[in-house]
Amino acid sequence: MLGRSTSILLVVGVAATVATATLRVAGAGSVAVFVVAAVALAGLAGLVGAGTDQLGQRLGPGATGVLQSALGNLPELFISLFALRAGLVVLVQTALIGSILANSLLVLGLAFVAGGVRNGVQRFGTQPIRMIATLLVLAVAALAIPTVATAPGGPDVGHARDLSVICAVVLLVVFAASIPFSIGGGPGASAVEVSGESRWPMPLALGILGGAGLGAAFVSEWFVDALKPAMGQLGLSEAFVGLVIVAIAGNAVENVVGIQMAIRNRTDLAISLILNSSLQVALAMTPALVLASVVIGGPALTLVLSPLLLSAVTLAAILAALVVYDGESTWLEGMALVGLYVIIAASVWWGPPVGA
Repeated sequence: MLGRSTSILLVVGVAATVATATLRVAGAGSVAVFVVAAVALAGLAGLVGAGTDQLGQRLGPGATGVLQSALGNLPELFISLFALRAGLVVLVQTALIGSILANSLLVLGLAFVAGGVRNGVQRFGTQPIRMIATLLVLAVAALAIPTVATAPGGPDVGHARDLSVICAVVLLVVFAASIPFSIGGGPGASAVEVSGESRWPMPLALGILGGAGLGAAFVSEWFVDALKPAMGQLGLSEAFVGLVIVAIAGNAVENVVGIQMAIRNRTDLAISLILNSSLQVALAMTPALVLASVVIGGPALTLVLSPLLLSAVTLAAILAALVVYDGESTWLEGMALVGLYVIIAASVWWGPPVGA
């Protein structure tokens, strides 16, 4: 009944979750728990995506996109919430930016390279992509304005949290407005994934979705508990772990699907999956976490970025828009996107390690 890919994800997710729990009970090292928990999260994320897609087959393509917006980033959302509670604000902020960068540069670039080598120049519809580009620019503006306005000499110095809350509310309103647009079939902020598997019975789809979501909640807490000591042992900076490791781990399965679609010459679907993942993080998850940090208490998560992160996300949005705006892609354009991602990742490699 379950397809081969879902069966593999189920085995990986369950086995890695059990292994993570066993390692914690046995008092294993933080690095081992961290690595195995990351594998478990990738498997559980894939199961959430498969369950969401099965429900969406009964609700229509537009509603599938809305479900993906609400449920597709559950593991990453849980990681961020537990990390905020642990006071790892820098990691959460860099992980959110890293998720946008990983999708818009690394994964889109790899999709263009793989698809271009296999199929030559690939073409796709421009209207949905231009809508995504417009909303990504809005999201970048919501990061740039608080950063500039609260800088020394700016008009809002000392009010980073207040301005971030206002911008977060605006982004969530725009995201909410995109939902009926998406359900109506317009190119909104939601992707539609087409499953190659047969339809599951409704109880099975709900069971897998609920079980994977619950498992992701537990594993995310274990992942974050092991994260800080693991970073200290490995000598990794909080910025690098957030920008690269957590960002890629939280979207691993969805990213693989996007690249597979490009190889099969389904470029419209590939770009929709990849860029809409960035858009969901920028328009929904980031502002939601800003508001959540107010409720949780402790250090506030704001939309005020370091000059490096702001430059990185701005350049990523510009380059991605330039590459996709003409409605065709080549492997060389993909190399350019991957190249920028590698440069950005290298820029945080030598950051101060945790505990230094």
